[in-house]
Amino acid sequence: MKKLLLLIPFLFVFLTITAQIEKPPIYLGCENENIQNLESCFNTKLKLDIIQEFQVPEIVNKDNYKGTVKVVFIVSKKGEFEVLYVNAMYNELEEEVKRIFQNLPNIQPATYNGRPIDMRYIVPISIPLDSKSEEITYQSPKSTLPIVTAKKTEVDPTTTIQYVNIQDTLDYRKSSLFPEFQSELNIPFTHQQYDEMIYFLNKDENTHTASKPFLYNEVRPYVNLEEKRNAILKDKKTWAGRKLFNEHLFLVRGKNYWFTTNLVWDLQLGKDNSDVDFTYNNTRGLQIQGALGKKFSFSTSFYESQGRFAEYVNNENKRISPIIGANAIVIGRGKAKGLDEGGFDYPVAEAYLSYTPNEFFNFQFGNGKNFIGDGYRSFFLSDVASPYPFFKISTQFWKIKYTNLWMWMDDIRSISSDDGTNFRKYVAMHHLSWNVTKKLNIGLFEAVITNEESYDGFDISFFNPIIFFRAVEFSNGGDHSGNVQIGLNTKYRLNDNISFYNQFLIDELTVSEVFGGNGYWGNKFALQIGAKYYNAFKIDNLMLQGEFNWARPYTFSHGTIELNSGHYNQPISHLWGANFWETIGIARYSKNRWFANAKLIIGKKGFDFEGSNVSYGGDIYRSYDNRFSDIGNDVTQGNTTDIFIGDIQAGYVLNPVSNLQLFGGFTYRSFTPSQSGNVVTEDNTTWFTIGIKSDLFNWYFDF
Repeated sequence: MKKLLLLIPFLFVFLTITAQIEKPPIYLGCENENIQNLESCFNTKLKLDIIQEFQVPEIVNKDNYKGTVKVVFIVSKKGEFEVLYVNAMYNELEEEVKRIFQNLPNIQPATYNGRPIDMRYIVPISIPLDSKSEEITYQSPKSTLPIVTAKKTEVDPTTTIQYVNIQDTLDYRKSSLFPEFQSELNIPFTHQQYDEMIYFLNKDENTHTASKPFLYNEVRPYVNLEEKRNAILKDKKTWAGRKLFNEHLFLVRGKNYWFTTNLVWDLQLGKDNSDVDFTYNNTRGLQIQGALGKKFSFSTSFYESQGRFAEYVNNENKRISPIIGANAIVIGRGKAKGLDEGGFDYPVAEAYLSYTPNEFFNFQFGNGKNFIGDGYRSFFLSDVASPYPFFKISTQFWKIKYTNLWMWMDDIRSISSDDGTNFRKYVAMHHLSWNVTKKLNIGLFEAVITNEESYDGFDISFFNPIIFFRAVEFSNGGDHSGNVQIGLNTKYRLNDNISFYNQFLIDELTVSEVFGGNGYWGNKFALQIGAKYYNAFKIDNLMLQGEFNWARPYTFSHGTIELNSGHYNQPISHLWGANFWETIGIARYSKNRWFANAKLIIGKKGFDFEGSNVSYGGDIYRSYDNRFSDIGNDVTQGNTTDIFIGDIQAGYVLNPVSNLQLFGGFTYRSFTPSQSGNVVTEDNTTWFTIGIKSDLFNWYFDF
């Protein structure tokens, strides 16, 4: 806690340093103004020149169009006006804006510590133009604009030119403040951000949305991320203000390269209803991203963290022991050392390289997470576990997206290792997504989990990117040569606002027993169905989602305990493992930088009884060879537990570059097993949390 308190004044000082001295550009006719009035004079005279020169195109007048044209431009360090972007309903309006700015005069540029610099602005132009009837003749001194006769124009003070950015002495005039938008980098996967994006991806047509995270260049044809970002930029003059609310901490760019650096924070303070004084998280991190040329991008992030959470989370972190080289696992993050008073010290590092040689392929190699599915949960591959090494090939052509994913995962239990090192296993996955029509998407999935002991070394056949794993498994010796899963997912767009999705996964299935109705243990499969409703009830930016998940006992487990669907003592699919059902309701709303999320989960899961060697099928880390029964197996069998979770969060995005948020949240959890013990314990939790965090990944506490 002392470290957390020390960081708060450090952060405050860092964000308020404004030693640099800057001076705005001087428009013609403003040379004799005091420095305090230069900006106001610049706004007034430039806006007046623009409006008096503006000739509204005939088609715009004919359509009686009313709206606003937004122009993003810079005054370069040479004093020249250069248009970067025009947001206009008509192409004719865009061309007219560009014509006007080409004719604007050269002026004295902005300076920074006495050096000429680029300065970036946004100017809104209302259509139709506001004017009065008095005729005047106007020409700016030394202006290159022609003398025109126009109606006297009043500049609306509520639509002044907004300052957007100040650049250093490097030449950024042809570049965005946010070069990542045109890169091969991944868009950080959080459900909140992706739910907003997917609405645009599914508008008017079907796109491939199951394999996540998305690339920026993959999304660019459907979502103008630059426009959305510019729309929420704040008018900040100081260096600290710009860095806090608008920009990357550092941006360096040359002719064929760029890189950015940002600090990453997750500083939380809260209280649950346990005997612990308070909960907290104290994460400080650094993220560096960049590109070399147009085809190669890279990202690296590392975090140093200490935390103590609600008591049910702390107990889960310590549940499986002993752990090789650690005292606990912080779910979703990684190995942890113990701290005083029940806390955890857990470092995390993530990084990847991304290479796109042409329009068909993208290659990625790194340490991180992936997700396959259209729901909040996934039975194929989720992002609930800790980061892992991976190699991914994404191929897109025609109506097809084909994802090959190879992952190196670890079983870190002492029981699985003879030499004190993590037990390594290998996971290979294929997912084929096909946009059958503009409304229907179908996906085919297959995966295999294997290890060195299965083949006396990793079988090279699993590196084949086009393969049927079940045939390979059978030819190599049957069940103990690997754990194979296959699946089907669909997505159907009813319209632009409503879509339905589902997943069906088969871990193992005996066809002759499927319709027998006798609860055969080997019928291991899982089902998900869900729907999303965007702009619900005609409320812009309101998204509603409903989802049902159901998994039979023993799904994701294996006779060889190391071949389960797990990594770092956590499932790699659904957070609850198997032998459960759950219903999820989610509501998300955002407006500008404000957001609010609400989530309700009602479910039932079957746990094992403490002290018993019998597996009832809910714990994927136990062998199904010690199963309860060959027949008569039902979902939620064993120590049946009712689970109820309600969660509300709301906040404000301070800086959209790193998704830095001020937030507050409340969680209520009711956990009621039929038999309470030391591990599966009856519990009712209330948990309040406030803080500031860079929201760059999903973190799940809803179990």
